[in-house]
Amino acid sequence: MQTGITDEPPNPAGHGSGTARSPGALHGLKVIDLTRVLGGPYCTMILSDHGADVIKIEPPQGDEVRDWGPPFHEGDASYFIGINRNKRALALDIGTPEGKAVLLRLLDDADVLIENFKPGSMEKWGLGYADLAARTPRLIHCRISGFGADGPLGGLPGYDAILQAMTGLMSVNGDPSTGPMRLGAPLVDLGTGLFSAIGILMALREREASGVGQFLDMTLYDCGMALLHPQAANFLLNGKRPVPTGNHHPNLAPYDRFPTRTGEIFIACGNNGQFRKLCAMIGRTDLPDDPRFADNGRRNLNRDAMRAELVTALADHDGGELALRLIRNGVPAGPVLAIDEAVAAPHTAHRAMVAELGWCRGVGTPINFSRTPGGTRTAPPRFAQDSDEVLAQHGYSAEEIAALERSGALVRERRR
Repeated sequence: MQTGITDEPPNPAGHGSGTARSPGALHGLKVIDLTRVLGGPYCTMILSDHGADVIKIEPPQGDEVRDWGPPFHEGDASYFIGINRNKRALALDIGTPEGKAVLLRLLDDADVLIENFKPGSMEKWGLGYADLAARTPRLIHCRISGFGADGPLGGLPGYDAILQAMTGLMSVNGDPSTGPMRLGAPLVDLGTGLFSAIGILMALREREASGVGQFLDMTLYDCGMALLHPQAANFLLNGKRPVPTGNHHPNLAPYDRFPTRTGEIFIACGNNGQFRKLCAMIGRTDLPDDPRFADNGRRNLNRDAMRAELVTALADHDGGELALRLIRNGVPAGPVLAIDEAVAAPHTAHRAMVAELGWCRGVGTPINFSRTPGGTRTAPPRFAQDSDEVLAQHGYSAEEIAALERSGALVRERRR
């Protein structure tokens, strides 16, 4: 069967920054993506960046994040554009018999199904894991949900900010003056996408030995809990409730943001040697010999006094120059940059971390292979744009496609 991915890279080097230069490490993998919003689409973009043929099937109303703007490009929001490149799109009403039949045909030779419907929905439609495994035993079925299907919170919907609150992540963000604060990036959703991609690849590896697929029960709740390091480790060892600490680290000092003459920098000393180098480079060789700052434990206990000394010593330095000099000499440090500054940084360009293909610009893939590099292949799809191509590749004639459209199972325009 044709997959829409050829053996030649579709966008050779020179057609844009961060474009794919090989078929990819996952070339030949077929993924049916029923997910919407963030965690699932982020997972499938990771797979598609590296060559998987991801067929994104949206409900008649479309993926709601197409509307989560501004900014927009031709009606699609940046929120959608940023996590849906390299995918082919069609729209089905899988609650209809005809739509369900199309989905089943697409699944017949698929490797992975990923969905984030409310637990029980797929079973209601006769598409639960037990139903699908009987028909396609090699299929790996990944479900992403808020809390799972059972337990005290089973079946409830999940939202990133709510899970940040419920898993404790919010409680350790911010500082004593602000109280708990939501992390600016949707870390639980993104983390769930990452964990799901890892789990899918593990299941594919296991299938090589067993010959059969399996079900992955991925939840925002579990993934939020898994991101609690080191605060959970600290609590489970000493029984003390972690509190928000602002920029400084609960276990290390100095590990904080500091003002300089030209802007703020972040310094993160992980050992006594780094602290000594820092002090020597800012002209305070006396500080490591002060009993209050002699080792990390004592620096932690006396962090306010230590910070005051460092703030005074750093005040007249050029922050960018000093940060670069520190890190080149083995002291972790960097300038505190805004998003526009980080995107425009020379090293960002060197690492091709802003991917560009025509009008489409996004954050590039951070996974770099020596032989099978991934990257941008196609811009994010418009709603249902690949319907005819995908259906024809799965044996549907033009007459059958027209019949599916008449039945309401195949959707061309979003239902508002």
